[in-house]
Amino acid sequence: MNIPADLKYTRDHEWIRIDGDVATVGITDFAQKELGDIVYVEIETEGEDLDAEEVFGTVEAVKTVSDLFMPVPGNVMEVNGDLEDNPAAVNEDPYGAGWMIKVKLDGEAEGLLSADEYRDLIS
Repeated sequence: MNIPADLKYTRDHEWIRIDGDVATVGITDFAQKELGDIVYVEIETEGEDLDAEEVFGTVEAVKTVSDLFMPVPGNVMEVNGDLEDNPAAVNEDPYGAGWMIKVKLDGEAEGLLSADEYRDLIS
């Protein structure tokens, strides 16, 4: 299981990479494996201010549809448009090409898990 140590994680299986006041968000390797083949990613919250734990989109896999939750409060400033044509990037490279949104942080990133804490959660 790929759980990069330089990222933070949520109990809802999103990862977050914070760089200054901008955070990149996606779903974890564990989440994409649990979902199976991802066929569609729908994110229509670009430009919106959302609180932590609000739904920012959905991911549709062969087996199910799952909500995507904001790990931190902020403004959804960018959506990965490449996922529209290639949603499988989430399966192939969840921490790289499969990123989902970039968020302008509004306040502190609280309640996030370290890689070790996330590993404990899913084991």
